[in-house]
Amino acid sequence: MKTLGLLGGMSWESTTTYYQEINRRVRQVKGGLHSAQCIIFSFNFAEIEELQHAGKWDEAGKLLENASIKLKLAGADAIVLCTNTMHMVSSGIEPASQLPLIHIIDPTAELILRSGFRSVGLLGTCFTMEKNFYKARLVEKYGLQVIIPDKEGRTAVHSIIYTELCNGIIKEESREVYHKVTRDLKEAGADCLILGCTEIGLLVNATGSELPVFDTAQIHAIAAADWAMEDTA
Repeated sequence: MKTLGLLGGMSWESTTTYYQEINRRVRQVKGGLHSAQCIIFSFNFAEIEELQHAGKWDEAGKLLENASIKLKLAGADAIVLCTNTMHMVSSGIEPASQLPLIHIIDPTAELILRSGFRSVGLLGTCFTMEKNFYKARLVEKYGLQVIIPDKEGRTAVHSIIYTELCNGIIKEESREVYHKVTRDLKEAGADCLILGCTEIGLLVNATGSELPVFDTAQIHAIAAADWAMEDTA
């Protein structure tokens, strides 16, 4: 089995989801006591969050590149960036580490297309919803239509991620905020929903959702596990 190098800690709440989902997938496929071979570099998220909100994306990207080199030296065969937002500065990871990056958008978009959907509602941080790096890949590579919440909805979704979910805080009233935003996306023409932040799945799932849900953390983790198990049957 190949070894996965996880860039985590952004936040650690969702990195635990990755570790669980990757290992569950390996056990499901291979059975018995099989589990994944993983190396995790876990950031101090306070430092990353400060760079994000200061707009210092180049500095944040350099941190990812340096950490990916460490994962390579530790024996990783591929890099899994356990966050949506930081894929905005992920382009330097493969050149720096000389390892493949298993991109979070690709398995998500492929599953959406296989499921027959074409118009997606996107929830995530304001960086993910408003900047072009995420939407452009969905549109240009996969031909999907992307709909984001209005300004009020984007602000609410972003705030809940950083002030609650990244701190492990789950509130029913926040769940309802997300469901309302989802209903608005449906009315705007979305036929499915991307949970485009790896923390959102801690709060929202298919239960009670107005739209079919595609949880990027779960989908990405399963894709990474499947990659690690290729040609190892």
